[in-house]
Amino acid sequence: MSMTCGTKPETGRALSLREKVGQLFIVRPESLEPTIRYASDAELPPFRLQAVSDGMRSRAELYPAGGVLLYGHNIADPAQLDRFIRELKSLPGTPLLCIDEEGGRVSRIAGNPAFDVPRYESAAALAAAGPDATFEAARAIGRYLKRYGFDIDFAPVADVNTNPQNIIIGTRAFSDDPLRAAPLVSAYVRGLADAGIAGCLKHFPGHGDTLADTHLGYAFTRKRWEEMRVCEMVSFRAGIAAGAPLVMAAHIAAPAVTGSDLPATLCRVLLTDKLRGELGFTGVVITDALEMGAITQRYGSGEAAVRAFEAGADLLLCPLDFCEAFDAVVDALENGRIPEARLDASLDRIQGLRDVHPLHK
Repeated sequence: MSMTCGTKPETGRALSLREKVGQLFIVRPESLEPTIRYASDAELPPFRLQAVSDGMRSRAELYPAGGVLLYGHNIADPAQLDRFIRELKSLPGTPLLCIDEEGGRVSRIAGNPAFDVPRYESAAALAAAGPDATFEAARAIGRYLKRYGFDIDFAPVADVNTNPQNIIIGTRAFSDDPLRAAPLVSAYVRGLADAGIAGCLKHFPGHGDTLADTHLGYAFTRKRWEEMRVCEMVSFRAGIAAGAPLVMAAHIAAPAVTGSDLPATLCRVLLTDKLRGELGFTGVVITDALEMGAITQRYGSGEAAVRAFEAGADLLLCPLDFCEAFDAVVDALENGRIPEARLDASLDRIQGLRDVHPLHK
């Protein structure tokens, strides 16, 4: 394990086990606020959590998080966002700041009229303008994200939207043709990187041929791996070749590939054997939000976090109960269920993300 990963930079002292485990989690700000408990994300907007409280600082001392993901209801205007991000980055663990800013309907900043930033209709509309225009759009998005202090954008959508009845992807994908989508995914990754923002390919192994919404429950694809190789994997391979530092795993089962109904998020065959082994991805694997119905209807927060880590995920995104998930990973390390070497490998990859991309500058 690297010295940077195993020590606290400002003091040079060794990181405690809890500090190491904290680096594995990216959470909502509400997960750090002790007065907020929620059963679904739909309950959160009325809280309008837009500043760091004393309670959040106290919880972060015991449960330090490696990153924080902001949603639209956490963002009021440029002045508030600037203050909030400075406050969040001062928390223990120096969290990475993340956002979903795809361009189009999933855009937390461009969707807010208080911000004077470029706005784009959709990924599908960018596709019509071609790879050069897609690169420029991604670079423009990356520049305003960088200006406000973000580190990671959970974009681009690398899915190939092959099922016209899909209710969750649609025009968020560049195309229903993998050969057309691939160069656009690559251009978007390069555009963000040019602005100093780490991009993230989503939603592996592909959400474009599904019917269900994993926010609500179980979803699956019937495809065999041979079929996915010549469709979904074409755009993921292109994004990986373009240097995408993160890939997000979806809560999508592929029983014809794995022989089970495990979602990719919790499936070693897909994350370790296929994504890392066959596709050769060496960067950071992050889960989709573990608070989504596809996970919470079947697993508790602690078991879901441990299973995802065992399957090959490096970053655990938004568990419903952050403290429960955190403690479960600590327990799994202390009782030997998760080997220390497995933790070290993820921490090195996460540190590599921080080192390669000019984050926090």
